[in-house]
Amino acid sequence: MIKSVLEYAALGWASCPGARPLHDGPRACSCDRVGCPDQGSHPLSRAWQMQATTDPALLSHWWGVDPEANVVLPTGRVFDVFDVPREAGLAALAAMDSTGCASGPVAENGDRVLFYVATRNVSDDEDEWWSCPLDYGPSTIEEMPGLRWHCRDSYVLAPPSSLPGGGTASWLRPPDGRPLPDPLRVLDRLADVCE
Repeated sequence: MIKSVLEYAALGWASCPGARPLHDGPRACSCDRVGCPDQGSHPLSRAWQMQATTDPALLSHWWGVDPEANVVLPTGRVFDVFDVPREAGLAALAAMDSTGCASGPVAENGDRVLFYVATRNVSDDEDEWWSCPLDYGPSTIEEMPGLRWHCRDSYVLAPPSSLPGGGTASWLRPPDGRPLPDPLRVLDRLADVCE
């Protein structure tokens, strides 16, 4: 985990420790919440937005204490993330590849595919921040099976995080330091396959 976390920090992507799923004993999540509703899929701290950092020393300390902690990346800072059902995401990725359209980094998280795009949260004035009706609260995943847009005040589990249903998140197209694609161009492709 720490190797990936430090690679994200080198890209300028802040992260913080996340809960991980437990597959033994009565508890299903590494957090201390009884009956956790987002087992293994959330930050460990309620202050995750302030806690997330690119500081290698702090990141090394956190993952030194809990080397198996999942990796949580806050969205709406450097990047936003489009989160779509796996079948739609793979179809969109194939369509983008066939037309030479840059997809940017793309991860597979179980039955979901995540497209990392440039953030729309670029305003210096908080009152001018552009919000989107597709904004996604991580606890509502079952309620919204289609396209979700993770922007400010949201987060994603990043590879190689452990997933609640088993397996790990993985990169289909890892980040390589190139500029992230325009979200509206990627959204146009995703909207076609998610209808």
